[in-house]
Amino acid sequence: MKRLTDSVLTRARDFVWLTGRVLEQRRYAHLFGDGPAAGVLAALEAYRTPDGGYAFGLEPDVRGPAAQPLALPAALRILDRLGALDQRSAAGLCDWLVSVGTPDGGVPAVLPSLRDYPRPPWLPVPDTPAGELLATGPIAGLLWKNKITHPWLDRATAFCVAAVRGIEETHPYQVEAALAFLEHAPDREFADAQTARLGGLVREQRLVLLDPDHPERTPPAPGYAPGEHHLVHDYAPTPDSPARSWFTEAELARGLDELAARQRPDGGWPINWAQWAPTTAVESRPGVTLTALLTLRAWDRAAD
Repeated sequence: MKRLTDSVLTRARDFVWLTGRVLEQRRYAHLFGDGPAAGVLAALEAYRTPDGGYAFGLEPDVRGPAAQPLALPAALRILDRLGALDQRSAAGLCDWLVSVGTPDGGVPAVLPSLRDYPRPPWLPVPDTPAGELLATGPIAGLLWKNKITHPWLDRATAFCVAAVRGIEETHPYQVEAALAFLEHAPDREFADAQTARLGGLVREQRLVLLDPDHPERTPPAPGYAPGEHHLVHDYAPTPDSPARSWFTEAELARGLDELAARQRPDGGWPINWAQWAPTTAVESRPGVTLTALLTLRAWDRAAD
């Protein structure tokens, strides 16, 4: 069954053109039309900081002009999809990562520089940051995917391996970060074993909403907002995702049906995390909508 119908896409298109930032409008034009990649790159460059990172609300929950590691995966995902993440473009990013890295080999989610700017209550700013898988995993994974070589990546990989091995009691965003690393980690035997282990933890700890008709049976993870559930597509956004094996075909179908059904009358998809400031949902929803469209298109193409 095709879920990304012409009607769904048309309404989403109008939503992005009406509410999206320049970056999301450029991305939509490129991903679902004939817009040039150069337009996306130019829009992304506006979020670049002089020291080589990204800021200015690229990740809408991370505000201010000081580059933060938690914003970098968003930039890398865009560059990766454009085929623009190569040794040249990654060199400055990796040098910046060295400058903000921690002795344990990773990078923190946020730096003390965020303290001077608005931030959500769930982003504490420590005085002495430690490396976190939440930021390090997705960054390292995308650099490995694109065959980037840099001394920072070797140390970050060792950090991620240790962090993934240590996961026991976990939560959905940590699992996502681990998957982002494991999908492209160089040690495939390790990656396959840990991916399978994480799938067991997700099911045992009920970190996925398998029955969208009865969300009350699966409470959100501790510290998450009411209704902040992860569906199967959050772990397996494409048919090639390693986490696909965690779920039955029926569970995948129910989850994708639920994703399609969440399109709102205005054409966009909602955020499911807490809105802490008036603008964050406005700025986040166009990106969430693009992610939903890409997920539905990937699974539709596999069905075809």
